[in-house]
Amino acid sequence: MSQIGNAIEKRDQGPAAVIEQYKPELALVAASHVKVDTFARLAVGVLRQNEKLATAASSSPGSLMSALMTAARLGLEPGTEQFYLRPIKRKGVWEVQGIVGYQGIVELIYNAGAADSVVVEVVKRNDRFEYVPGRHDRPIHEVDWFGDRGPLVGAYAYAVMRGGAVSKVVVLNRNDIDRAKAKADGANTEYSPWRTDEEAMWLKTAVRRLGKWVPTSAEKLALPTAAASDRPALPAAPVIDDTDPDDEGPIEGELVD
Repeated sequence: MSQIGNAIEKRDQGPAAVIEQYKPELALVAASHVKVDTFARLAVGVLRQNEKLATAASSSPGSLMSALMTAARLGLEPGTEQFYLRPIKRKGVWEVQGIVGYQGIVELIYNAGAADSVVVEVVKRNDRFEYVPGRHDRPIHEVDWFGDRGPLVGAYAYAVMRGGAVSKVVVLNRNDIDRAKAKADGANTEYSPWRTDEEAMWLKTAVRRLGKWVPTSAEKLALPTAAASDRPALPAAPVIDDTDPDDEGPIEGELVD
């Protein structure tokens, strides 16, 4: 177990007390826009609403704090679709696992200030979907919102950058999604979001691939002034790494690890 895990075990008085005790450490790693008191209250609230998660946090407070440290570093809200907290059993011991959600990756893209909008959608069998690279700058996707859309068949993501240019369009079919799921840690366990929130995980897989092509940042970067608006945006520092065990592995690319 890590040094922080060993220290937590010695000081543990229950998950809520551990979070309170380690707020100074959370403050040291948190993105600048994170209000640590609010962050801690959110985390405690999630534990109180989920008995299994609370049991895992009591069993392994070190894993709880490891997950919360990651959420704080990325500036994401724990226990939401930005950053899932789930119980997972490893070698007979319940632990807390932190998983960046698709809304969390979208937030990291917006933080970098280079994108005006991020579009990430699933495609279902009865939708009309058309995208030909070189002919279309973005997909044509028509949905009957009040009819039977059928099962999931794919997902896509792209960003409209400042100035109007469209980023690379990521399009994934079911086989692409299945390959990503096969590499995910514990994807078929009871509390995995692949089982509890499958559509969100399809969205996440698409927007995570988009992270190869657009800047991301844990910090909310200030937009350029009007005088500098014609200058190209600088790439933000990489923030997504392989600490998320439910991903298909670290992103490889110019902007994101």
